[in-house]
Amino acid sequence: MATTKTTKKAVEKVVDEKKVAKTHPLIKGLRITEKAAKQALNNAYTFNVAPNANKSEIKKAIKMMYGVSPVRVTTTQIKEKITFLRGKLGKKQGGKKAVVYLKKGDKIEFV
Repeated sequence: MATTKTTKKAVEKVVDEKKVAKTHPLIKGLRITEKAAKQALNNAYTFNVAPNANKSEIKKAIKMMYGVSPVRVTTTQIKEKITFLRGKLGKKQGGKKAVVYLKKGDKIEFV
């Protein structure tokens, strides 16, 4: 009885890199708030990031994902908050956010 070896070939699609953003484990996603939307008009974008991420790692991740190099990155810890909803006790999960400042001509497009 003969055995055959099958291999799976990775199929890669060639897509314009400017339209498709890559993912990075440190960047959890965009932080969508009114304040973040106002800051985005002034080239400051806010992201939720991993709690163990530092500023230099965030800078490298943004450069890899969006192809723009940040001028400055600031980070802030967000504490857990106790909430009451319909008489039940709950909590909002804390985390870490990063505000990424870009130079005047750079822009990040979100679809």
